[in-house]
Amino acid sequence: MKEIKCECGHVNPHGTVLCENCGRTISTENKEDKQLLDMRYDGSARRSLTYNKTIIDKIWNFFSSVKVGVALIVITLIASAIGTIFPQELYIPPNVQPEDFYRDQYGLFGQIYYMLGFHQLYGSWWYMILVASIGVSLVICSLDRVIPLYRALKKQGVARHVSFLKRQRLYSETEITNIDDALKVMKEKLKEKRYKIREERGNLLAEKNRFSRWGPYVNHIGLIIFLIGVMLRYIPGMYVDEVLWLREGETRKIPGTNGMYYLENHQFIFETYQAEKEKDVFQEAITRVGDGMVAKNYQSNVTLYKKKEDTLPGEEAELEKVKDFNIRVNEPLKFDSYAIYQVDYKLNELNQMMFNLIDKETEKNYGQITIDLLNPKKSYDLGNGYKVEIASYLPDFYFDSEGNPSTKTRVPNNPAFVFRMIAPDRPEGETSFVAIRQTIEPNGDNKYKMKFAGVKTVNVTGLTIRKDLTLWILGIGGAIFMIGVIQGSYWHHRRIWIKYDGSILHLAGHTNKNWFGLKKEMKMVIEGTGIKEPIDQKQLKES
Repeated sequence: MKEIKCECGHVNPHGTVLCENCGRTISTENKEDKQLLDMRYDGSARRSLTYNKTIIDKIWNFFSSVKVGVALIVITLIASAIGTIFPQELYIPPNVQPEDFYRDQYGLFGQIYYMLGFHQLYGSWWYMILVASIGVSLVICSLDRVIPLYRALKKQGVARHVSFLKRQRLYSETEITNIDDALKVMKEKLKEKRYKIREERGNLLAEKNRFSRWGPYVNHIGLIIFLIGVMLRYIPGMYVDEVLWLREGETRKIPGTNGMYYLENHQFIFETYQAEKEKDVFQEAITRVGDGMVAKNYQSNVTLYKKKEDTLPGEEAELEKVKDFNIRVNEPLKFDSYAIYQVDYKLNELNQMMFNLIDKETEKNYGQITIDLLNPKKSYDLGNGYKVEIASYLPDFYFDSEGNPSTKTRVPNNPAFVFRMIAPDRPEGETSFVAIRQTIEPNGDNKYKMKFAGVKTVNVTGLTIRKDLTLWILGIGGAIFMIGVIQGSYWHHRRIWIKYDGSILHLAGHTNKNWFGLKKEMKMVIEGTGIKEPIDQKQLKES
């Protein structure tokens, strides 16, 4: 690409519209254009408007478009909104097929939702590509504009051609003789307004708040850092948001810790407000809601363990105690960048069920079995040739749309069993389906039956495990973004050019925002000098 030499002798990069030195229009097709100058980038060359030959140029030009960036953001927002119509796969029952769940629960729309991959939207490859594309668009948009803008503002000359001044929005020309006195007054007033003044061969450039021009690009930097923080959350170990349901007396591996930490729940405590024990001012409110219905405190008394480093793979973990802690609402257990919060609970969840094997006619009891609903055995030997086997276990029993027994979740909310009862006189065994308040015998001529004998319940605490190593990145990105917003909103880049060519004084002004404010400042600067007030040429043309 050839460089372009201006009439003033300055050599400009290819694609430059206005000479970097004098401001003349050097693009041949715009040479006779009488419209106001587009001063967004001071006429400097942008790569996207200059090069369009190679594949790299085309990719650069595509992502440098503001319309493309806005379109990517809109598409991402629409996709994110669609992802909230139905629950994500993470929140559906863990023991059902996702395809069946969305079809059965939401019909045709649910099936389409699943086929299009919206059930795993926020971790899908195409959603990540959308987010990454927004980041790429922000980077290329910024580089495509900030580099030429910086070059134009850094190299801008003081002496500008008359054609440049006349095509500024605020402009006036005045015949004047006492130029020295007028310039002295104007320079004093410009300094009072905190303008930086540069002079060259009788030309003057007053400028202030140039830094505000970088506000949008500071915004972009903040958004890019924020997007990097969001994408880092998908790297294992950077972000954890898991749920742990822990029963009293149970010790379980803490999810998201790579098997290094375990938690034991000694006791779950649930306390409510009692009207008679509270101050009079609270009694009426407690009574209105219901005495004993308002939660006062729920906490988990736990012990944190860490697996010893010398434990071999596949070997039962050897645990060493880290500390005891009482987890309450807003008082999490914190360790090694993790935090465990108390968020939910279940009181009196079914834990064990007892059944007796009896003779249907004589009611003779041949023994009792105790079934751990969380970890049931396959068979229970009662001695003397009597044995009970669990052929099928449905923790959360229901009949599906086709009338077949199934389970909603793995939580024992409504347990049901298919028992195979073996006795000396029934070596081939008898089958019985037993649920709460329901017993079904396939043949109807069983000699033996399983009779419900009792139940044991346990309290369960609901905990959330959080780890976020990206939070400081998100915070820095957000802070930089707000700095850019303030920088570009509360300050305005203002420039005033003064040129005296022997008999006529040319006065022009430009700002990126708030033209009324600049015009008012220019009026104050020339007050008492006899110089004509600048005219808003845009309003004049529109009128």
